[in-house]
Amino acid sequence: MRQLFDGGEYTEHDAGLRSSDPLRFVDSKPYAQRLKDMEEATELPDAVICASGLLDGRAVQICALELKFIGGSMGAVVGEKITRAIERCLAQSMPLVIVSASGGARMQEGTISLMQLAKLSAALMQLDEARLPYVSVLTDPTTGGVTASFAMLGDLNIAEPGALIGFAGPRVIEQTIRQKLPDGFQRSEFLLEHGFLDAIVKRTDLKTYLSNALAFFIN
Repeated sequence: MRQLFDGGEYTEHDAGLRSSDPLRFVDSKPYAQRLKDMEEATELPDAVICASGLLDGRAVQICALELKFIGGSMGAVVGEKITRAIERCLAQSMPLVIVSASGGARMQEGTISLMQLAKLSAALMQLDEARLPYVSVLTDPTTGGVTASFAMLGDLNIAEPGALIGFAGPRVIEQTIRQKLPDGFQRSEFLLEHGFLDAIVKRTDLKTYLSNALAFFIN
């Protein structure tokens, strides 16, 4: 996040949003306890940070998922925070960048997490209708419901080298179709070759690439 904003300075939004544990879900431990443990370990209330600031002098909204928080999974809080970021873009005529790193929808929130796919897709449609650019950055890994929704809906979909990107993982696919997958299947380079990505960009080059892309879209 800091390396994309000028001077590493930004204003974080909706930092106080936390899951309410709507299903009172319990697996190896209660979901409420898992959330508490994750917050203590990552010093984050949930799996996404949404912020505004300047990128090469241009005002922009950036959302970044944190893989260490329950695998960067998308629940109600992630969906709501990104939706609010989109609404700020609409209100202030700003572009949006989302940096994804996720295992997908958060199973502990059941259907509520799956609702976020449609919610975010509808919000991004409003951004498209307003002709405001959205650049999706996919890192390793970007899978499941995140790939099935906002991560692949960018005006530009770009990825880091070697990132695993897909819906189900390669082992699940092999077990389902009972065939050996091609070498490099679901990695960035394979997806670029087959037309699922627009570019592969190293993290060190990402800010420059985004600056040029946004200048192209807006100017």
